[in-house]
Amino acid sequence: MNIAKAIVPVAGLGTRLLPTTKSLSKEMLPVGRLPVVHHVVEELAAAGIRQILFVTGRNKSAIENHFDDSGAGYRERGIEFFFARQLQPPGTGTAVATGEAFAAGDPFVVAFGDSIVRTSSGRPLLQRMIDSHLCHCAACTIGAYEVPEDRMHHYGILVPEVATAADSKLTAILEKPTPAQTSSRLAVSARYVFSPAIFAHLRTTTPSPSGEVYLTDAIAALIAAGDPVRAVRLSADEQRYDIGNHLSYFTTFIDYALDDPEWGEQIRAYLREKLADDSA
Repeated sequence: MNIAKAIVPVAGLGTRLLPTTKSLSKEMLPVGRLPVVHHVVEELAAAGIRQILFVTGRNKSAIENHFDDSGAGYRERGIEFFFARQLQPPGTGTAVATGEAFAAGDPFVVAFGDSIVRTSSGRPLLQRMIDSHLCHCAACTIGAYEVPEDRMHHYGILVPEVATAADSKLTAILEKPTPAQTSSRLAVSARYVFSPAIFAHLRTTTPSPSGEVYLTDAIAALIAAGDPVRAVRLSADEQRYDIGNHLSYFTTFIDYALDDPEWGEQIRAYLREKLADDSA
């Protein structure tokens, strides 16, 4: 069995990137030569995904336009794109729930469109996640990476059975905990593989006071029900880029620009010159 479907939530407002995102969604910001979401789609395609549903919101038509005529030969590669508007109140769980009819009872990947996972060598994260999910008949498999203690409160934190394992069953998922609540520093990386069981939990998850349904709460319900939920860690040669603020966007762009096959060396020389001038 293979997993061929993915849901890509792209309905976020990108308020932390204003005014940059006033007229251009954060998923369409260029990273090197390509928009953020184009890198995400290439990651999905490399993992064998062939049907991709974008869950969009207001002012996201540029994403549909890009993949309607991207010049990347997706049709020839057998990749189809679908689009659905998130009509319910905002929330990561609501975005995923929008794709229930698209999933049609099949397991599927979720990859948030404002986050890139870059693999330098070896088998990419999503491929390892899919292999693990199918091997262990999991209800949910989450991509994960270590974060510093002082950054824990920004993330969903995963508590594995085996603290140092590259692939482990989870005993809990905590939304933005303090260091006193858990010794784990393993954070969610915005990559998931789900069985269709997640949809029943999304329907019964209590919304937050702001009306949002959080994916973390539905995953916690899977764990509480005894369904197998696992985490697969990013390897040492992988990096997650979260385009959530201007600093993270700038550093992501620089990394990709430095690796540009045509201009990377010139950009590297320019940066050396600028740094030398600044230190003089």
